[in-house]
Amino acid sequence: MSRPAVAIPEKLFFKIGEVCELAGVQAHVLRYWESEFPMLAPQKNRAGQRVYRKRDVEMALRIKELLYEDQYTIAGAKKRLTNELRGGGKLKVVGVDGDGQAESTPVEFTEGEQFSTERPTYTSSVAPRTAEERQGLKQLAAELRGLLSLLEKETSRKS
Repeated sequence: MSRPAVAIPEKLFFKIGEVCELAGVQAHVLRYWESEFPMLAPQKNRAGQRVYRKRDVEMALRIKELLYEDQYTIAGAKKRLTNELRGGGKLKVVGVDGDGQAESTPVEFTEGEQFSTERPTYTSSVAPRTAEERQGLKQLAAELRGLLSLLEKETSRKS
């Protein structure tokens, strides 16, 4: 399900109701996000009302995308946004070569090093994925988790 591009009007400031309408969420959701995501911090005018700038609206839209479409948890979305704002991730696992083919960097393990079954968080500087690509990646991840489960069962039987 591909999200339609949201046209943000050329204004200096937006009221909370306008941001809610653009993002498609209710005001209490937006206020909750403000408490959880320090990078979403609208200013307040003299009357104490929230006033959002264009970057705040863009941040709200990105948070919604991470939470609703990419299925991140609040903590995961917070980490992802922090890494994006820092300028990208430290580890680039998969890239695309000149022919449009995926290429990966091998990961080396030293002898005696334990393989962690925790799911690491990777960031990528690759262009945003289409809905079909995201669905394919989710399916691939599920298949890989299944294979890992089989390997763990086989290893525990041998022990």
